[in-house]
Formats: sequence, structure tokens, C-alpha cells
Amino acid sequence: MIPTERYLDQEPLWPKSGRHILAYFDEDSIIVYQAYRPSIGKNAIEKGYFWGEFSYSRTSWIKTNFLWMMYRSGWGTKEGQEITLAIRLRRSFFDSLLAQAIETIFVNSSYSDYEEWKKAGSRSNVRMQWDPDHHPTGHSLHRRALQLGLRGKTLREYGKKEIIEIFDMTEFVAEQRNNITQEHREQLITPIERIYLPEDPEIRARLKLD
Repeated sequence: MIPTERYLDQEPLWPKSGRHILAYFDEDSIIVYQAYRPSIGKNAIEKGYFWGEFSYSRTSWIKTNFLWMMYRSGWGTKEGQEITLAIRLRRSFFDSLLAQAIETIFVNSSYSDYEEWKKAGSRSNVRMQWDPDHHPTGHSLHRRALQLGLRGKTLREYGKKEIIEIFDMTEFVAEQRNNITQEHREQLITPIERIYLPEDPEIRARLKLD
């Protein structure tokens, strides 16, 4: 599935603060995470794309950071987020999402005034948020983690066309949930994640990456 390392070996390599895209990626693809109820998650695993009860009329949020996803889903214990999916996307498509992404709030946006930001948001099908990253136990960190909200045509492209493959991480999540306490932290393993930098310098500037 996805290469992993001990959390305690990875954590010193990650920045302590700032905006960073932490992800597992290779030359052609990048992994993003989502969590769903079984009726959606299992169908996606079976088909390799999103169908059935998955709604293309709403905004769907993807995350590159495994531990942020674990915080959001309570390590797979929250209702409606029991199935954890790792979705392998084409890097070219992911970078196109970054190029389209508009901040969800005007504060600290790349736009000079509120009206310009509002118009850009109405035209784009991709929104972005920089949220606090999280420790395995759930407490927030100074480092910021990116999530992208997809809607409309872009969501349909994501869900039906641009996915290379979908991995079922549910059993792995359940196993590692037992290792998040201080007592068992040495046994905790997580997907390998390193800093991802888009090749296009304009995208890096728009995202205000540190």
C-alpha cells in the first residue's frame, strides 16, 4: 500500500511551524485522504472511484496529511468517518487544484480587497484552508496543514476521472489507534510524509508556503 515509518523517526524531520504541504508522493502521484461512512467508503474501494451515495452537489474536502485526517476522524471512530481512504491522484491534477484554490476567508488571502477575493471565490471550484496540524493524540501544533475543498466540475473530475487508485486504510488506522498513547508511541507508524513543493513558483507564491 503506502510506505510507512515510525512516527518517532519522522517527526523530527517535519517543520515545527509555518505553512507546509506534508504528503506522501512520488514522481507522478500524490496521496490525499478522506473518511466516509461504510456505504460510501466501501463502494469507492470496490469501484476505484466515487459513486452511489457520494454527493457531487456538495463540497468535498481532501487532506494530504495523515495525522490531520486522524484528528478530523478521531482515528476512524467518529460517526460517518469510519472508513479511511487514501486516494492516489495524478500530481498534475493536484497541482492544478492548488493553482485554482481560493482561501475560504479573506484574512491573509492573496487578494488586495474583499470584493476581488469574493469574485474569485465565486468563479473557482477549489477552496483552501490552512488549519493547525495535529499531534497523534489530537492536540494542535504551530505547523499549518492544507485541506482543499472541491465542488462542481472539479469535484466530478476528481471523483470520476483523476483517481489512479484508492487504498482502504481502515484496518491500518484501527491498529495504529492503539499506539497513540505515550506508553505505546514507539510502536506508532504512519505513512511516510515529506514536504511537497509544487514545481510552479507562482503556485508556491500563491500558497505562501514557508
